[in-house]
Amino acid sequence: MALEAYRQKRRFERTPEPRGPARRPRAKGSRLRFVVQEHAATRLHYDFRLELDGVLKSWAVPKGPSLDPTKKQLAVAVEDHPLEYGGFEGKIPEGEYGGGTVLLWDRGTWEPVGDPKESLRKGRLSFTLHGEKLEGGFHLVRLSGDPKSWLLMKRRDAWAKADGAGEVVARRPESVASGRVLGELVGQRRGKVWHSGRAGAAPAPRRGGGASSSAELARLEGVERGALPTERFPQLATLAREAPAGDEWLHELKYDGYRVLSRLERGRVAMITRGGLDWSDRFAPLAEALRRVPVKSALLDGEVAVVQEDGSTSFQALQNQLRGGAKELVYFVFDLLHLDGFDLTGAPLESRKAVLKRLLDAEGVPRSIHFGDHVVGQGPRFHAEVCRRGLEGIVSKRRDSKSVPARTASWVKVKCSSRQELVIGGYTEPSGARSGFGALLLGVHDGAKGLTYCGKVGTGFSEATLGALLEKLERLETARSPFTERPPDARHTHWVEPKLVAEVAFQSWTDDGRLRQPSFLGLREDKPAAEVVREEQRPPPRPAAKPARVTEARFGDLTLTHPDRVLFPEAGLTKLTVARYLRRVAPLFLAHAVGRPLVLVRCPETREDCFYQKHPGAYVPRALGTVRVREKHGHEIYLVLRDEAGLYELAQLGVIETHLWGAPARDVDAPDRLVFDFDPDPASPWQHVAEGALRMRQLLAGLDLISFVKTTGGKGLHVVVPLRLGPSWDELKVFSLALASLLVGEAPERFTTHLVKARRGGRIFIDTLRNRRGSTWVAPYSPRARAGAPVSMPIEWKVLERDERPRFDVQGVLDRGGPLTDAWAAMHDVRQSLTRTKVQTVLAASQG
Repeated sequence: MALEAYRQKRRFERTPEPRGPARRPRAKGSRLRFVVQEHAATRLHYDFRLELDGVLKSWAVPKGPSLDPTKKQLAVAVEDHPLEYGGFEGKIPEGEYGGGTVLLWDRGTWEPVGDPKESLRKGRLSFTLHGEKLEGGFHLVRLSGDPKSWLLMKRRDAWAKADGAGEVVARRPESVASGRVLGELVGQRRGKVWHSGRAGAAPAPRRGGGASSSAELARLEGVERGALPTERFPQLATLAREAPAGDEWLHELKYDGYRVLSRLERGRVAMITRGGLDWSDRFAPLAEALRRVPVKSALLDGEVAVVQEDGSTSFQALQNQLRGGAKELVYFVFDLLHLDGFDLTGAPLESRKAVLKRLLDAEGVPRSIHFGDHVVGQGPRFHAEVCRRGLEGIVSKRRDSKSVPARTASWVKVKCSSRQELVIGGYTEPSGARSGFGALLLGVHDGAKGLTYCGKVGTGFSEATLGALLEKLERLETARSPFTERPPDARHTHWVEPKLVAEVAFQSWTDDGRLRQPSFLGLREDKPAAEVVREEQRPPPRPAAKPARVTEARFGDLTLTHPDRVLFPEAGLTKLTVARYLRRVAPLFLAHAVGRPLVLVRCPETREDCFYQKHPGAYVPRALGTVRVREKHGHEIYLVLRDEAGLYELAQLGVIETHLWGAPARDVDAPDRLVFDFDPDPASPWQHVAEGALRMRQLLAGLDLISFVKTTGGKGLHVVVPLRLGPSWDELKVFSLALASLLVGEAPERFTTHLVKARRGGRIFIDTLRNRRGSTWVAPYSPRARAGAPVSMPIEWKVLERDERPRFDVQGVLDRGGPLTDAWAAMHDVRQSLTRTKVQTVLAASQG
């Protein structure tokens, strides 16, 4: 009567669940089976079932199994189920026992350690699973005092995964039988849907070629369902002196062309340059060819180039082709970020490229859409051969790297000769028989210092180039030099706004930062001038097989433990990297954060597993101060930064993000910062965000209030107003909402103050909630716990007048030469207050 309890709870004339025999004899020599079913009943849970004695012993696991040995998941013993239940997937009608959708999440075989019956009786069962998602050793341990309460735990073995990587139920939500996810099964209309196959049976093989099926995509490690993004910044490579050795790297040719992300959706194609420009018309033949790729939706990453007779690519040839109709263009596609409803950015690069190759090998895909192939290992040898053939260089990428919208150490570029992009800041008059102009004056951005002069280039121009470029230069002429220091011998120079970017080849850099023997290659219309900095070559990444183990590092009086712990796995950035960044920006960071109550985002192991910490609990680090704050249910302690040692203490605690109160700790009821958070919908153009912040600046200036701006480390902006003799929190809340409402009234199609996302309608949310007692905003210069380690960076207002979104990240700031300058330095000298008259004026205007 093993199934009596199971049958008493069900009406089989109404439910599609199998009735099953009381017991089924087990074939001699056959392996025991297991199954895990995701069950959306009254509460979502996972049913964990092990075959034993002809039935499925069953436990309900609310959070599902985990591959992380530190996670102890509650498992509640329930009635035995028939073996046929191991193939069940479908919907149990509402009103029936367990009503809801059941998804076959995993299946396979299991091996007990010792006598399983005796182990269950004693309350500790150890076993090994061989499933499609779950592998390795596990334990089931009964809790004392409740015979039904158990813990399901992963054993520490080769299949164990720490941190977020162990949360397999989140990373792999698809059915092993149908490839669908729970939401798709919920929408089924059929009443009786279940699979009667054996638990552990393999799904039917996919037929046909070309793109991967949904089931195959869902099974890839790191793949998640997600909407096709409307905007995506490409992953960039870091310049290295040598190619990395080791089989953990793959190596591609460095194409000499335009980097392009292509967005394909229902036959529509958009080819977007690195600077965010839609060049689908300029690349019209390629856009037409992309329409023949067999996908519903996709996001491709590659390089548009022209292939010469010797097999090399040439940027100059590409520019000539674009002037002549672009008939011979080739799109080298080397990465696939999204495909048919699946976000592939979390999957290993090698897996993404395998799917991409099958996609582009499909019948009917034009040859102009070319797979960007690679070699595995032998980086130095491959680089030497590429240079011997006179090509530009190579790009080396970690085979297991995720796709990150930032410049990372997991992608490195190794050139065969010196060349880089440079900003044009002026030009000289021609001499002799030459027409157009004589030479271009070039520079690079050097942090907040501005545009640093680095020399002239007067060779590499054709007559056609001289004339076409002169027209562009004349339209940008200005009376003042854009360089931080006046270049030598600049008497006959025409200055231009620093908006044009030139690609220049040169022999080397001189000791004083000048170009040696430069030659012009062409204009880089795809690269924003604001992003052009001097590229510094780094040593090649060390082979993963022999990592340099760092056990601790000193920062002042503090010993940083576990400095080699990787906090940003997609970028290879460690705890030590974050500490070094904080040391680099310490004076600027502290100028705005000292003496304020803090709320911290701590990520002790990785940025993928973080938590907010408002209060320190019993342990208060010696290098940090505290303040006792009155709150609704009594008094609470907050941490306070006092000096640079406190910053290093934050790094030691695994803090990535630091958030600040808008009031000093000495008087938390006297706010001295007013913050407007411009939080855009993913579809909102950057220009609308910038224009909104600039308009807010005008509205504040009309009230005699000076404001400052910074990036949030995401897609938005913070407009910040320093105050003295500040108002109350209630007045600040009323004023900020009223002023935001005025801006919404001017452009309701662009902006909203609706807190609920569903009511924003794709508009930019002007968040004024930062102006309430106890609310916080991310500190200036603070890193963010997001892919690529972006930074919330103060900027000058004039930066918003450019077309491109400003982006800053931890590694980029560390790579900048020279001292950093605080764009908010003037904030400390501002003396202004928010009077009640100003509050009433804005309130009346918003209501009128």
